[in-house]
Amino acid sequence: MSGPLCLTTSRVLKPHCNRKQWGCSMPVTEEDVENVVALAKLEFSAEEKKRLIAQLNRILDYFAKLKELDTTDVPPTSHVLPLKNIFREDKVAPSLSQQEALANAPDQWMGYFKVPKVIE
Repeated sequence: MSGPLCLTTSRVLKPHCNRKQWGCSMPVTEEDVENVVALAKLEFSAEEKKRLIAQLNRILDYFAKLKELDTTDVPPTSHVLPLKNIFREDKVAPSLSQQEALANAPDQWMGYFKVPKVIE
């Protein structure tokens, strides 16, 4: 499957169904939300579905506004601010011996930390 995905009524995600080529002027319908709800195996009340439809339509309206902007001279970015790697260089340094690391352990077994079982 290639390209962006859109919701369809066949209860599967299909390749982009051309919602006005990303302008998404077609509103999200209750059928779209029910499709996603079924795929995600979720349950929503009628009120929650209405709220979700309104929120998704506001998001799509915002994308439609962004589509109007001329971004031909804007380079692709992953962050809005220029970031630099602030990590220090790795340096080899002496570390604790096994005995030193286990010195304050409340319980140990055969040179390992012993912790209570948390998964049955």
